[in-house]
Amino acid sequence: MPINSFLKYLALEKKYSIHTITAYENDVSTFQKFMINHIGIADITKVNYHEIRSWIVSLVNSNISNRSVNRKISSLKSFYKFLHKSNQIEINPLLKHKALKIAKKMQVPFSEKEINNVLNSIEEELNFESARNKLIVELFYATGIRRAELINITIPDVDFCNNTLKVLGKRNKERILPLLPFLKATLTNYVSFREQLFIENQYLFLTKNGKKMYATLVYRIINNYFSGVSSKVKKSPHILRHSFATHLLNEGADLNSVKELLGHSSLASTQVYTHSSLGKLKEVYNQAHPRSKKN
Repeated sequence: MPINSFLKYLALEKKYSIHTITAYENDVSTFQKFMINHIGIADITKVNYHEIRSWIVSLVNSNISNRSVNRKISSLKSFYKFLHKSNQIEINPLLKHKALKIAKKMQVPFSEKEINNVLNSIEEELNFESARNKLIVELFYATGIRRAELINITIPDVDFCNNTLKVLGKRNKERILPLLPFLKATLTNYVSFREQLFIENQYLFLTKNGKKMYATLVYRIINNYFSGVSSKVKKSPHILRHSFATHLLNEGADLNSVKELLGHSSLASTQVYTHSSLGKLKEVYNQAHPRSKKN
């Protein structure tokens, strides 16, 4: 089956996560069902662009966003690129397809004041959960890690001697991040509560029942705390990651350094955060340029 060999390729060669592979599998399988039910073609290695376009039109008419449609097409594009590369098809039917236009969404980071208000509202000395929650907020903001990376941190990943933290990013890429003094103190406090659970679990972050943390709980923690201090529409772990990058750039951090800290594979991914720093750049420009009005 072409789909099975494609999924093995994603897992073994591309080293994608299980979550990502499942998304690809769902997209390609859904396309295959459409071809069978609406076009009458069971073998999706023999479809042309005109037939694929019927599927794209059906997606657009189903009222999902252009961004979601593009993601599904991207999955299919990768599938046909793999088939062409492995000589299972002669022509990639999606080779010249152009993505649908999407409106650029402005990701608004939290302000330093909002983040400090949240941290000051959590009394980490009281119990396991408050100590854990404060560490989660501080870790997101101090390191810019992704939610999946936070959930999968293990006890051996924390090096108190060298003040570093190892995280496993996308495509199983490891990176070492510094543990700042304030973060190390919060981490030490949490670990002392964690040890009282007497749970043999390698993961650093646990639920109150000693189980591994899960994505929706992490999201709920961030959303609940920031709902009390921020009127922004989106309050998620990713916005804290966004805040981390934006605040570093505002303070003059090098873009390449921020790229490495975030675990991006290219500068293009990091550059999406630079628009938020435009005001700061203008301020620096006016202060530093010899011909600026201020001078």
